Amino acid sequence: MTAPLLPMNDGRTIPQIGLGTWPLNDRQAETVVAEAVAIGYRHIDTAVRYGNETGVGRGIAGCGVPREQLFVTTKVDGEFQGADRAAGGIAGSLRRLGLDYVDLLLIHWPLPERDQYVSTWRTLERLRTEGLTRSIGVSNFKPSHLERLMAESSVVPAVNQIQVHPFVTRQDHRRFGADHGILTVSYSPLGRAGELLRHPLLEGVARSHGKTPAQIVLRWHVQQGLVPIPKSADPRRLSENLDVFGFSLTAEELAAIGGLDTGKGVDSDVQGH
Repeated sequence: MTAPLLPMNDGRTIPQIGLGTWPLNDRQAETVVAEAVAIGYRHIDTAVRYGNETGVGRGIAGCGVPREQLFVTTKVDGEFQGADRAAGGIAGSLRRLGLDYVDLLLIHWPLPERDQYVSTWRTLERLRTEGLTRSIGVSNFKPSHLERLMAESSVVPAVNQIQVHPFVTRQDHRRFGADHGILTVSYSPLGRAGELLRHPLLEGVARSHGKTPAQIVLRWHVQQGLVPIPKSADPRRLSENLDVFGFSLTAEELAAIGGLDTGKGVDSDVQGH
């Protein structure tokens, strides 16, 4: 069981469900990555900020699946923003991961007060040309940040990784991405602390499909062309999270789930995402 591949705007593809690794430590990440790959995951998401690239790399090295069959994402932190500084960021990431390249390199936050995300993006363009990353994208960028990036550079981001779930649907961000060929990768796709998964609406839809509330939420993501990256350290939940491609939600169910939006969008997650 593996996730289908979605096309990105640079001609490459990305598995539609990935494994989120925040806030796993190195020891946990090594175990979970190996278990997830054995279950069928081929998309692994990490970041300098998470402090677990070494563990993720060990899990990849020991998983038994050829490197070219895996899709690995990492993100450069704020200390690597500015002209050419991202080169040091990716060098450190590749060393910790034990890899020659990553499949997707993201700017973790725009940090507009520093006014360095455009120069950082141009460095990512060069790193892609040099083969250190296959694709480049951003995280936590608002439409206004993306507009400026596209106006002042030559490469449109392949993805924008933002927090999305039924309580925070980010319709404006997703619409802007879709209009410009930018895939939305959903972090924290199941919400926080289980509150979303206990909602009566989701429990009812889950019963009608013979699925768990988490599977219903993940199906809500994938059916709309999003790329969720749920995190779990439990092998049973890892399997369930990947098993969302054998059923469909109705248009009414999709609309009802999207209607759970609280109207309280959140900005960049200062806790690590």
